[in-house]
Amino acid sequence: MNLPQFVRWATGIRWQWKVFIPILSVLLVSIAAIAAVLRSLEIHDVQWLLIAAVSCAILLCFVLLSVLLVLIERPLEELIYTISRVRRGDLSARVSFAKRDDDIGQLGRQFNEMVERLDQNREEIADLHQREMARAEHLATLGELAAGLAHEIRNPLAGIAGVVDVMGRELPTHSPSRSVIGDVHNEVLRIQAILNDLLSYARPRPPDLHPADLNTTIEQAVLLARQQVLSKPIQILFDPNPSLPRVEHDPALIQQVVLNLLLNGIQAISAAGRVRVTLLQVGERAVIQVSDTGRGIPAEAVQKIFKPFYTTRTEGTGLGLSLAKGIVSSHSGQIEVSSTPGKGTQFKIFLPLHRARKGPSKGAGS
Repeated sequence: MNLPQFVRWATGIRWQWKVFIPILSVLLVSIAAIAAVLRSLEIHDVQWLLIAAVSCAILLCFVLLSVLLVLIERPLEELIYTISRVRRGDLSARVSFAKRDDDIGQLGRQFNEMVERLDQNREEIADLHQREMARAEHLATLGELAAGLAHEIRNPLAGIAGVVDVMGRELPTHSPSRSVIGDVHNEVLRIQAILNDLLSYARPRPPDLHPADLNTTIEQAVLLARQQVLSKPIQILFDPNPSLPRVEHDPALIQQVVLNLLLNGIQAISAAGRVRVTLLQVGERAVIQVSDTGRGIPAEAVQKIFKPFYTTRTEGTGLGLSLAKGIVSSHSGQIEVSSTPGKGTQFKIFLPLHRARKGPSKGAGS
């Protein structure tokens, strides 16, 4: 038996044997030493003395065993039984030896405190889950209401836009009302954009996930963003990653997210500046990094920018980043932001290279 095997064998021995083997070894060595000393002193009747010593040793071991059974074995059995009850979900289980004043009692008190804390945490989690479910139902109801209102508003709004266009064509060329008609037309378009974002937020379409080149997806968003800065001193840069494998994603939705971040970066730059998109691979995830040299986001606003209808700009609906976060979450990804006021903002989108496959379940797709 080599050393590792001996260690495994020794650790598997019950604690009673671990206690008694050293004691018995010491007693046997002591008896042998006493016998040797008695022989060296030429004392007769050594056998009787050895028998008496062995009897005392056996009696001592029996007394020690009884004490250990009362002080250690029973608390251990109770602790094992109580742990099994807790494992089955019975958080009302407690150990009775916590009333003792020794180390075993301290162990019992700490165990009871731990179970009591678990019980409290379970109640808090259940309460939180109930409140979150109620909140989710409330938000779902509001989403349905918002989607219905948006749908009802879009139809008359389209009629208003048509009437404004007709009025604009019928007005004389030099009529001062033409500028007002243009303003009305722009406001109608703005309302239509808000309604479109609201519908997308209330009723997002499920992503069509399939392996595709993420470089191509981002490049399409960059090309669209560059069209917005043709007359501005702003650079839109893209650092592709040709070695990145194909990533499971919905190209149209991820392009929408990246384009939204690019336009936010453009709007954050008041004069000359730069927006850079970098594609990286970190472990089993692709990382899309969008950085700008704009005015940045105040620290108190960083934690709020993904909330619906929250915006730090005078223009915009405040739904763009909420939609972006929802799309990234539907890809089992994450989106993070860091910003330094006066220096710029950086968004990071983490997408898994391959989604975990789930087995078929009843009601899938319902």
